[in-house]
Amino acid sequence: MKQYDYLIVGAGLFGCVFAHEAKRAGKRVLVVEKRPHIAGNAYTALTEGIHVHKYGAHIFHTNDAEVWHYVSQFAEFNRYTNSPVANYRGELFSLPFNMHTFHKMWGVVTPEEAAAKIAEQRREITGAPQNLEEQAISLVGRDIYEKLIRGYTEKQWGRDCRELPSFIIRRLPVRLTFDSNYFDARYQGIPAGGYTAMCERMLEGIAVRLQTDYLAHRAELDQLAEKVIYTGAVDAYFGYRLGALEYRGLRFETELLDIPNYQGNAVMNYTDRETPWTRIIEHKWFTFGRDAAGQDLPKTVITREYPIEWQPGEAPYYPINNARNSALYVQYRALADAERHVIFGGRLGEYRYYDMDAVIASALALCKREFA
Repeated sequence: MKQYDYLIVGAGLFGCVFAHEAKRAGKRVLVVEKRPHIAGNAYTALTEGIHVHKYGAHIFHTNDAEVWHYVSQFAEFNRYTNSPVANYRGELFSLPFNMHTFHKMWGVVTPEEAAAKIAEQRREITGAPQNLEEQAISLVGRDIYEKLIRGYTEKQWGRDCRELPSFIIRRLPVRLTFDSNYFDARYQGIPAGGYTAMCERMLEGIAVRLQTDYLAHRAELDQLAEKVIYTGAVDAYFGYRLGALEYRGLRFETELLDIPNYQGNAVMNYTDRETPWTRIIEHKWFTFGRDAAGQDLPKTVITREYPIEWQPGEAPYYPINNARNSALYVQYRALADAERHVIFGGRLGEYRYYDMDAVIASALALCKREFA
């Protein structure tokens, strides 16, 4: 008999949920994590009383009551509502696109006027959209596209919008109300104490080895467990034998500032093409500018987020689900399905962008199949 029933590769949300449920089902579990910390990209660290989102803003939102009640076992969530601001060359607009946005853009004051203006501009595209630019204009018109979509999208993907496929923007939220809640979700918030503390509670009583590279020690680690739950990059698992799947990377530049307020909002997107970063996060506003004791925080921490070209070996963030990569993933998926004792899961294991609630739902679904 092997020492563990499951070896879980990766201590992100997928791995933490599976590990918790496996232990609850009476299974013996070992979690290995390449990074020096748990919680994956949701990792938060405390600086001057501020929970800093080390890998970009993570705002939990879901319409899935089962998932919401599940995560609420491990953390109390605050009432944070995501209402980002778009900065276009010093002009500020509300996101998502709503009556605040339309009034600032065109001076309209009624929903009827706003709808008419959008309809007029959408008529520029007459046939089926052939690229992302045409798709965006067909949904919201030229003005919104030029100021609030084009520059941000080209920075994010590192390509001209006319070179990007239309399916990247399948729909854009257009609200003829003054509602600035970005996520149309029943449940939303930030866990008190940060995501790291939430994941620590999931992993209570479970063996965890940090700074452990599974792929570098696979033969040794595989001997320890009956099954492997692998949440790393699927192409890396197979040694990139069919070629590397592509991602967009990110670089973060974080500063501690000796002022109480930098931008007055947790998330500000910079939508012009010239500004090199896509957004600035001011982390204290995820907890309304107060510490755990409810005291106002005298300092602030900001993070500028820069999209970069990704290279194998760097941290991958956004899968580029174009035709080439989608076809390549199908081949890797066939290889993964042939692995008898390995289950691939999560954002990297399945080469797809997952919101946090979808990651948790996927992990819970796997648990039901494994422990039924």
